[in-house]
Amino acid sequence: MTEFPPAPDRVDPPYRDGERAAVEAWLEFHRATLLAKCAGLTPEQLGERSVPPSSLSLRGLLRHMTEVERSWFRRVVAGEQAPPLYYGPDDEDGDFDAVGRDTDHPDRATAVARELAAFTAECEVSRSLAGVHDSLDDVGAGLRHGQQVSLRWVFLHMIEEYARHNGHADLLRERIDGVTGD
Repeated sequence: MTEFPPAPDRVDPPYRDGERAAVEAWLEFHRATLLAKCAGLTPEQLGERSVPPSSLSLRGLLRHMTEVERSWFRRVVAGEQAPPLYYGPDDEDGDFDAVGRDTDHPDRATAVARELAAFTAECEVSRSLAGVHDSLDDVGAGLRHGQQVSLRWVFLHMIEEYARHNGHADLLRERIDGVTGD
């Protein structure tokens, strides 16, 4: 892969929809937005940092959101013991800081392809795990800070998390190649 592949089409959420359909549509919109901000860039461009001393990059955001999906849906909603993919006790910000330290895949294109596949897979798992719940009032099998969390809260938090980081992605993309937009 020499460039990040095209992003899926973003579908504007309907103006009038039920609560469940609305939160699902907004989450899908934000997932597609992150991919759109990465589309067409080279692995080197995806790894470009914002400004020193920040380790923020589009590639780091993709890795971070993979971890966020994994944490909230696998660990909290499903109660799974899902180990982190990009960080650990000795590298708590590894999803951002380790970008460029591709020791297991020195070819950045291979690493980026692997990371895109991991993001896509985690989104599919998240959809599946949320889909088994009939109500947004259902609580997850796992705990967050010792408390039960409703599926509604998870969806709303995920939308907030993507919205915040998609703002970062807007600025990163504009700095890389001048591309702006929603």
